[in-house]
Amino acid sequence: MRTLGDLESAIMDRMWSYHRPASVRDVLEDLRKERQIAYTTVMTVMDKLYKKGLLKRQPAGKAYVYESVGSKESYTAQLMRETLASGGNQAATLVHFLERLTPEEAAALESALRVYPPGGRSA
Repeated sequence: MRTLGDLESAIMDRMWSYHRPASVRDVLEDLRKERQIAYTTVMTVMDKLYKKGLLKRQPAGKAYVYESVGSKESYTAQLMRETLASGGNQAATLVHFLERLTPEEAAALESALRVYPPGGRSA
């Protein structure tokens, strides 16, 4: 899984925030509040995001409505796992990561570990 480009990120941020299916036109109108962009550009990028497995779609008349497959947090977690797996020495990579945590990030990690203990997966 690769990181997203600027336009892909802008579209996915909107799709994650909607929490509902949306058409290309919905996303286009939202994006046009910040930039000039063509309908076909948004349509092409949303089709690419569908092919990458980040969006699902269903026919709606002559067009499609799209919906995010997972949450932004799930996507980010997958990127983190893939980065860790490709980093060589996983223990050393994690130590370097932990050394750079802000106090807020460390608190978030502690909270997450209370929800999901490091001993393994719960049944």
